[in-house]
Amino acid sequence: MLLIASVFLAVLVTGFGFSSYQAAAFEKDNPNRGERIDVGGYRMNSVYIPRPKSADLPTLVFIHGASANLQDQMTAFRDRLEGRADMLFVDRPGLGFSDRGGPQNAYPDGQADAIAALMKKRGIRRAIVVSHSFGGAIAASFALNHKDMVAGLLFLSPATHPWPGGIEWYYEAAKVPVFGWLFSTLVAPPVGMALIDKATKVVFEPNPRPDDYVERTAAYLALRPRAFRNNAIDVANLLDYVKRVSPRYKEIKAPTVIITGDADRVVLPEIHSRQLHADIDGSTLLRIHNLGHKPDYIVTDLAIAAIETLAGKKRNLEKLAGQAEARIPVYE
Repeated sequence: MLLIASVFLAVLVTGFGFSSYQAAAFEKDNPNRGERIDVGGYRMNSVYIPRPKSADLPTLVFIHGASANLQDQMTAFRDRLEGRADMLFVDRPGLGFSDRGGPQNAYPDGQADAIAALMKKRGIRRAIVVSHSFGGAIAASFALNHKDMVAGLLFLSPATHPWPGGIEWYYEAAKVPVFGWLFSTLVAPPVGMALIDKATKVVFEPNPRPDDYVERTAAYLALRPRAFRNNAIDVANLLDYVKRVSPRYKEIKAPTVIITGDADRVVLPEIHSRQLHADIDGSTLLRIHNLGHKPDYIVTDLAIAAIETLAGKKRNLEKLAGQAEARIPVYE
């Protein structure tokens, strides 16, 4: 019995040591590019890019999806929009280099409040909010609870409505007290390292993932035990949350564009984007054939045209959507 206990303890110590070493290595290889600002007892991390006098767009705030950090959206949009607008790229609470904060930040409305507090600290009174995937639930909550701060909403493959079934087993495993902490520490880092290349390609399917996507977006940061568990709790809480909150989406009055792909198998467009479009009066839905879950990378020009439309510029989004659809790369 003593031998078994000793072996178990040795495995734990080795596992914790490896996880700590690997988490430090992830952060060394992907140092924080942002600034951590206190928003009420914890710090939110963000990259703020001020606009020049010649800017032609209002302030833009970007909210990333699950298993990600601010570099995901920044890699997609920064080079294409820099010089045209103030831009704020945010690490959501508990992900990237942002602190988790209180228990309210395990839910989209808590994270929306955190982003609103950060915007105020940054001196941003109003913005077009650009969100991807899980970030869509946060953006919708932001529009409900901070409507005066919203100039427009761009939803990219949003996760906003109740869906049939559940979630992947590892999210549930990581959420459980004690065991979830052990799972996130001992299992997630080594298994995640082995699977991250395949997993990120699946997110893009049927479109090709950029070869340098994992490195440029610092995707490995999501495998740090604390970030992995925070992300799992976010995802595990989402279904009950949207069951409760989605009936309120009809209250959203901000100008809204939704871009989704009919080949998205991560967040099904018929459940989320179509219902969100029906809920938000006057919204525009662009459903793109052969597009997967990453419109921010695959139809970036269309997303920027949608931002321009939300800013009051005249753009024929239906025509541009057709042109974008004709250029979409698809695996043979």
